[in-house]
Amino acid sequence: MEPLPESSDRNWTEPGIYEVSAGVYRIPLPLPNDGLRAVNVYAVTDGEKLLLVDSGWALTVARQQLASALGGIGAELADVSEFLVTHVHRDHYSQAVVLRREFGSKIALGQDEEPSLKASNNPDSLPMEAQVDLLFQAGAGEVVEALARDFGTDRRHTEADLWEAPDEWLTPGPRAILPGREFDVVATPGHTAGHVVFVDDTAGLLFSGDHVLPHITPSIGFQPVPAELPLNDFIGSLRLVRAMPDRRMLPAHGPVSESVHTRVDELLDHHRQRLETIGAQIAAGASTAFEAAHRIGWTRRNRKLSEMDSFNQMLAVLETAAHLDLLVSQDKLKAQLVDGVRHYTTT
Repeated sequence: MEPLPESSDRNWTEPGIYEVSAGVYRIPLPLPNDGLRAVNVYAVTDGEKLLLVDSGWALTVARQQLASALGGIGAELADVSEFLVTHVHRDHYSQAVVLRREFGSKIALGQDEEPSLKASNNPDSLPMEAQVDLLFQAGAGEVVEALARDFGTDRRHTEADLWEAPDEWLTPGPRAILPGREFDVVATPGHTAGHVVFVDDTAGLLFSGDHVLPHITPSIGFQPVPAELPLNDFIGSLRLVRAMPDRRMLPAHGPVSESVHTRVDELLDHHRQRLETIGAQIAAGASTAFEAAHRIGWTRRNRKLSEMDSFNQMLAVLETAAHLDLLVSQDKLKAQLVDGVRHYTTT
């Protein structure tokens, strides 16, 4: 498998290895039954040392495709010296853990992911435990019941071992990656509390992880230890990236894009509109995040909440709650907890 030049005309999920810039290659890896379809892993090399930005999901097929792709640049899995991981979601982190056990490669992860990583590593924790609590608070007991039907309620002993600690906790600032080459680690909380992006200033590249995606708006605050105002964190992180020089965007899901600023502007505008739309539902009589989520459309196809699967219903309700809580923090709405359910009213 020889490297191919990056092309916007190609289906970005097509297996292979694609040259993005000198010494930088995009490798799409499959995801299981996932609407995102694939995750991009980026290989960075000087011909001697090799590292990967993100690792993919710990699946046999993902491992096989990664090994095949690396063969296109004369490398093997054992040659990967380290993984720089943008955040601790399974499709970014878990394969790094499995490969580290076999080959001894190192893993680096943002410092503020530590609480959620420790929670995930607890074999006694329940699946989506924190999200279930938040759903009850959002008045979405129906979604909790649907999740239980679809995913069960068994404890996840078999998954906890995929959440071993990294070798290094990353903090913001320059980080050497290859002789004569460094990335700038930039904290971008929102999608998760410890999400980071990597800036290659010399090459004009930004490895954006799930912080900025070209075709979808990333979920907000989906993590075992929830943040207080994840949408506020996310918008602040978008503005931080917008204040930096514009660069070519290398996202975790979707094709490479020529301008990160263009997409950041679209995301900021989306959330401005979403805040207005969701706030208007409270003014029109909705009381809880669940009720508000039922009144608005979801995805580009403007689907109803009831038309979505239970997992995406959960994400939709929690995103609605994140918008409502930000409006409360801005004194545009009021909130009161009644019998464990958070009710919103206009000011």
